[in-house]
Amino acid sequence: MTKSRLATIFCLSFAVFALVATARAQTAPSLGEQIAKVHGLEGFGHIDAIRFTFNGEVLGHSVSRSWVWWPKTGQISYEGEDKDGNPVKVTYVESQLDAAPANVRDQIEPAFGNDTYNLIFPLQAYWDGAAITDKGTQKLPVGTGSAREVEVSYAPGDIWNLFLGPNDRVVAFDFHRGESGLKPSLAVATWGAYKKAGPLLISTDRRGTADGQPLRVWITNLAVKLAGSDKWVNAQ
Repeated sequence: MTKSRLATIFCLSFAVFALVATARAQTAPSLGEQIAKVHGLEGFGHIDAIRFTFNGEVLGHSVSRSWVWWPKTGQISYEGEDKDGNPVKVTYVESQLDAAPANVRDQIEPAFGNDTYNLIFPLQAYWDGAAITDKGTQKLPVGTGSAREVEVSYAPGDIWNLFLGPNDRVVAFDFHRGESGLKPSLAVATWGAYKKAGPLLISTDRRGTADGQPLRVWITNLAVKLAGSDKWVNAQ
């Protein structure tokens, strides 16, 4: 899988505080970094492995895919089904995809990309350097109430709008697909049931609609191995 991994200045006075303001301008986190930090960015380097099962129900289809991901080495283990419903269990390394079986290149690795983006989207958006725009307080796309809306834009026109609670935790999102050659689509969902998996803060239950049909995505079996340890730490 190819991934392009992915200031506030305030002056209190004149000459002396201008230097302070300049320093803050150079070091203050960007909006994308700020959101990513809330969801565990700073501790990600202390994680050796992440285990999770991605479950989804949308447009009349159900999926369940289990992964063990070693981010530092790029090793990935998958357990689930192939496109024909046959059981599959395989381990591969992302940097060696050219030598991997066709089903790994064409089906399993794209599914892994989809599932990890769902798992830690705030971090992925920051790593990708996606264009991020603060749109201020807006009505939530699902349910009632309002929240701060942040637009995350990818070429060629795919847009994720994240709705943030007062602590910059994502509480809902909507997705607009605008890619040329694909049918435009819209998905909206709440983000709930947050759990801590080591340093990561992850929403494990998301509910809404996709193209007007019920949508649910939920994460189970979530755990991490921290650097230097062979023990899985279950999400709490």
